[in-house]
Amino acid sequence: MTSPAKLLFVAVAALAAAAGAAGSAATPAGMVFVPAGEYAPLLRTAAEPERVVVSGFWMDERPVTNAEFLAFVTAHPQWRRSCVSPLFADDNYLAHWAADLELGPAAPPDSPVVRMSWFAARAYADAQGKRLPTTAEWERSAAVGFTTEDAATEPAVQRLINTWFSRPTPEVLPPAGGGRANLLGLRDLHGLVWEWVDDFNAALVTGESRGSAGLERDLYCGAGAVGARDRTNYAAYMRAGYRASLKAAYSVPNLGFRCVLSP
Repeated sequence: MTSPAKLLFVAVAALAAAAGAAGSAATPAGMVFVPAGEYAPLLRTAAEPERVVVSGFWMDERPVTNAEFLAFVTAHPQWRRSCVSPLFADDNYLAHWAADLELGPAAPPDSPVVRMSWFAARAYADAQGKRLPTTAEWERSAAVGFTTEDAATEPAVQRLINTWFSRPTPEVLPPAGGGRANLLGLRDLHGLVWEWVDDFNAALVTGESRGSAGLERDLYCGAGAVGARDRTNYAAYMRAGYRASLKAAYSVPNLGFRCVLSP
């Protein structure tokens, strides 16, 4: 016969397990859950599957801001503008900030941080216990429209993207998170800044290195239509071409980032 003490122990253990499960399922602050889905790579190659299965993950609701990155460089001096290694960031790194620890008028606290290298973005994400999204995760999230699961069928989304492409980057960027939320609750995946992904250079390292340059060329001009799954998806061509043009130390005036977290 089970003793009362043992029954009490089992009950307490069960409550603790339930509490732990509830805690792990809680929404991380400022993040949105992206359910599992699929991503269809733009180009058909021998190395690319027709569809990539994407597991569910948490994603920042909006891009990382200047104020948030200022807090990071304050705590991690090696990533300040005057201290960062040239191996990890070019001369444009945080060039619009007034000083190492001063934002200034060109970098409002609530605007997305830009002029940000991939190395620095990764270091920030790691310091938060997060990571940069993969291309598949970012594209899966950005494929969701304002009112439906498929942004490609929504004229409002396509107008937003095309209008953004047609305008120069403003000297002072608007606040991050000011755009309309998509069906998942994510904001500014389109229309504010480009965003780093962890595997931004995947097209350049896929396959044998001697042949990788050909993969990069396929993203441009008429060759871009060869083997494409959707030849009408202009925005996807732009993103793929833009990513292929980057190097990890680049710090670009219209390139920011956001973080993700696996469950």
